[in-house]
Amino acid sequence: MAYNKDKAGFTRLDQPSVFIPGQTVLIVSYTVYRFAVSLYFPYFCLPYPSTELFMQRYPIVFSIAGSDPSGGAGIQADLKTIAALGGYGAAAITALTIQNTRGVKEVYPVSADVVSQQILAVCEDLHPEVVKIGMVATVENVYAIARALRRFRPSQVIYDPVLAATAGRKLIRDNALEALHAELFPLCTLITPNLEEAERLTGLPVRNEEQMQVAGQRLREQGCPAVLIKGGHLSGEEMTDLLFTPEQLYRFSVPKIDSANLHGTGCTLSSAISTCIALGYTLPEAVRKARSYLIQAIQAGKDIRTGNGNGPVCHSSDPVKMVVLV
Repeated sequence: MAYNKDKAGFTRLDQPSVFIPGQTVLIVSYTVYRFAVSLYFPYFCLPYPSTELFMQRYPIVFSIAGSDPSGGAGIQADLKTIAALGGYGAAAITALTIQNTRGVKEVYPVSADVVSQQILAVCEDLHPEVVKIGMVATVENVYAIARALRRFRPSQVIYDPVLAATAGRKLIRDNALEALHAELFPLCTLITPNLEEAERLTGLPVRNEEQMQVAGQRLREQGCPAVLIKGGHLSGEEMTDLLFTPEQLYRFSVPKIDSANLHGTGCTLSSAISTCIALGYTLPEAVRKARSYLIQAIQAGKDIRTGNGNGPVCHSSDPVKMVVLV
């Protein structure tokens, strides 16, 4: 099987399958054990391993977020990103928005009961490896999502706290912020606020790298195991993000790209991180690779006009084949 590097630095397979030897070891070990038992106890028959152990599957990323009919952000951007990186995207919609590249006009939250039913339908059937949460819209949806996460216990939960649109319109009601801290944060593997979102979540000014460090530690103290504060709006010539984990602080920085097409970059980054985690990367490596993907998407789309406002990035400039896990 041949490996090669793509433009974003991903190790890619010429064949679309990824083989996990640990599962094979488990199957072989059980088969040998079953044979040994049959020799000593011929009338005692252990069951064969479940056929599910032999089945191939996709790395499933389940996005719970709002819908953007213009396609640049929200669920639409999530699904494009997941597919471009070789994952299988599923989705539950928390809110319908009336928006385009020029801004958000209206937000219509989906009822908590319908949100719960969507999550139930996906989780009880597809068993997603990673859940990515974006816009939740209402306090009722926060509680509904938290109840579902406690019930199904996905291994990884990435939360991009979408609190306001780029143009400034609030996308979550004020009474939901306390519920976010109490209900969602303790269930998350990672949260990914930008500067304004970090300010709103902590009540602290977050306008430079030193303040980012203070805010990141504050968010971890509030119950988040890991925090990625995105510094794309910092003044200066660099885009700098800080990742806070229980082990250490990671700094990621690249030169800024001059582009008017930055609609949905937060959604794109968080869903890219989620997909990389579903593919088996560690959190720091997933963040690094997701940032590389986003930078490539911004670069590829910076000169393309889509709409008359803040256009989207190019999610599929160099897509990966669908990955199959064995």
